[in-house]
Amino acid sequence: MKQVVLVTGASSGIGKDVSLRLLEGGYVVYGVARRLNPMDSLVEKGARVMEMDILENTAIEKVVATIMKEQGRLDILINNAGYATWGAVETVSLQDARRQFDVNIFGLASLTKKVIPIMRQQNSGKIINISSMAGRIYTPFGAWYHATKHALEGWSDCLRIELKEFGIGVVLIQPGLISTEFGDVMMVDMLERAENTPYESKIKAMYLATKGAYKKGLASPPSVVTNLILKAIRSKKPKSRYVGGKFAKLMLFIRKWFGEIVFERAVMSQIKTINKQK
Repeated sequence: MKQVVLVTGASSGIGKDVSLRLLEGGYVVYGVARRLNPMDSLVEKGARVMEMDILENTAIEKVVATIMKEQGRLDILINNAGYATWGAVETVSLQDARRQFDVNIFGLASLTKKVIPIMRQQNSGKIINISSMAGRIYTPFGAWYHATKHALEGWSDCLRIELKEFGIGVVLIQPGLISTEFGDVMMVDMLERAENTPYESKIKAMYLATKGAYKKGLASPPSVVTNLILKAIRSKKPKSRYVGGKFAKLMLFIRKWFGEIVFERAVMSQIKTINKQK
């Protein structure tokens, strides 16, 4: 029997890449995103695609109901949809901060809560949550994004313990710097927020460093993360976390073993180094 997979944020980047690989592997794939047109290539390969805004409960219920009507089961949920709000805490509005949590945590949780009873009745299933190295470290001007990923880490750990007795696994994927639209999206409003504020010069440096990292090809391809997801899916006893992608293992190692002072120096030195290389 082919396993049925639901992938959120399947219109680009990691979501699209993992969907294509799963289709090649013979899985039944349902890809959802706010945009349908970018998922045409998935349809051509045999995926079922649906429009879904992670913040709309009606849309979530429709997707889950459709899968159950057509397949009668759901084996794997890949919670990939998310984005980053970047900027100084002082300059990011609480409205924007709340939306960051709504998408990265509460929207993800709403969908997961709809799926849990299905997997529990099956006595099997895997929930793959795409976190980030940002869930275990911190960087300048990423407070709200880091906060959501730190929250996802704790939330997933608790969920894993709760669902283990029902045969449901919960796995965290912690990507580093990945070459997707993500890097462009997170910078959209950052410079505007910083204009004429005490943070302007440092945020410009952060922006140039991030842009330079992507331009110089320092980011890893989405396939690096896809390989981790597939490893977790195929394993009978998956690890609680999988780490991969540029800078991820290095930064997590420094943070864990050398403490805050050394870690913060390492972060700022990376920004300065990239800016000098431009």
